[in-house]
Parts: sequence; structure tokens; C-alpha cells
Amino acid sequence: MLTFIGLGLYDERSISIAGRDALQAADYVAAEFYTSYLVDATVSDLETAHDIDIDVRDREGVEQHPEDILRKAQSEDVAFLTAGDTMISTTHTDLRLRAIDRGIDTRVIHGVTAQTAASGLTGLQNYRFGKSVTLPFPYAHGAEGVPTSVTDSITANRERGLHTVVYLDIKADRDEYLRASDAAEMLATDFEDMLAVVVARAGSPDPTVRADRLSALAEKDFGDPLHLLVLPGELHHLEEEALAALADAPADMLNAVDSQWIK
Repeated sequence: MLTFIGLGLYDERSISIAGRDALQAADYVAAEFYTSYLVDATVSDLETAHDIDIDVRDREGVEQHPEDILRKAQSEDVAFLTAGDTMISTTHTDLRLRAIDRGIDTRVIHGVTAQTAASGLTGLQNYRFGKSVTLPFPYAHGAEGVPTSVTDSITANRERGLHTVVYLDIKADRDEYLRASDAAEMLATDFEDMLAVVVARAGSPDPTVRADRLSALAEKDFGDPLHLLVLPGELHHLEEEALAALADAPADMLNAVDSQWIK
């Protein structure tokens, strides 16, 4: 059996009860934290809290060399852990399909993901989001500015009136994360003075949610990771009220967004 378990967003207690039970029953536990990581828990914290040993895998160890994980799962109960929801990354779908091809039983125990947390914290309605994008560090994609794949997706969403979640790059092996202020500065080059919403430390007891024009957000410090940005599209009146109440959105910016959709 191979069980994929989402750990949630914040610490060792963010896992669901079903996930905790499956984790403690496992014979072998592997995890990856290169796609995301818990804001307030180390691997040692997880091991101590759940009385387990965790084999942390790098990207190569999951994508290219998962043979030992699959071999163990043929005769033992194996748990595979990620922060957030375990099936957001296609890497893990690939691992599940490999297991199924070998006749290994699989199951998924979901955790809270940043996508749903962003919707809940901002008050933007989940069904009004379009394609999400990931903004890489400038050095990571080998060119200046924001990749066209990112700007094209944001533009396409906006043409349909849809919101965009912008995930921000992390380099777990270097303990490096892209800050929302830096991301806002990068995006302001292509989307000058667009309304954006910063969500910092989603899932924690004290998340930060702030809305303003990109150029203003670029000048602010939003504290510890993890950060993401939301670029609103067409706003329902309840969404406008939510951004004002939950994210301190300036009234003139809400009016500016609203006026874009008046024909």
C-alpha cells in the first residue's frame, strides 16, 4: 500500500486525523519538501510529534529514482508526505501511476492547500479563479523579467474576468524563498498599478492578508514565509466587501478594478 498524505500548511498539528492515523501505522515514511514546506515545523518536529522516522527525498529521488519507495510499497505500508495537499504536484500523480502499474494499492489523504486557503483568507470566490502560475526567481529561468508563460496566463485569466493565484518560487535546498514584495515589483513591470493581494503564512495563527496596487506592495515587508500573490479579476460586490474588510483594500483600487468591467 502506498498512501499519499497532505500535511496541511503550518505545523506538525495541521495534518488531518485520518492522515495522522495512516502516518503512525506506516512501516516506512518518505517525504519531499522541495515543492513546499511547513511554515512552523521541521522534519524533527514531525518525527517527534508522530513518533516516526522520515526519509526526506530530493526532486531526483522522487521523480527519477523512486524504485525503493515502490519496492517497499509492494509488501509494506508506505506513506508519502508533502506539505499542503499531496496531489497538487504532478510529480506525485506520476508516482501514484507508477505504483498502480505495479499492482500496488494506493490512496490519498488530502490536506489543506494554499489555493483554497488563499480563497478563504481573501474572500475571493473559489470558482472565480482561473489558471494558477508560479513565478520563478529571475536567475532560475535564465532570462530577464517575468517569463511570458506567466504573463500570458495572467492576461488570459483577466480577459475572462478570473482571479489568478501566483505561487512564489522556493529553493528548499538553499533555504530561499521569493518574497511577495519582490514578486510584486517584478509583476509591476508588466501590470503597472494592478490590484494585488498578498497572502503570507496561510494556515498559521497570524496570516497576513493585504491588498494594494503592485507598486505599493513592492515597498512593504510581509514577514516570514511562505508568501503568495492573488491578482483579482472581475469582482462580485461581496468580493469587493471582503477585500476591503479582510485585506484593507483601498476603495479607489476597488473602484478602478470594477470600472474595467463596465461596458
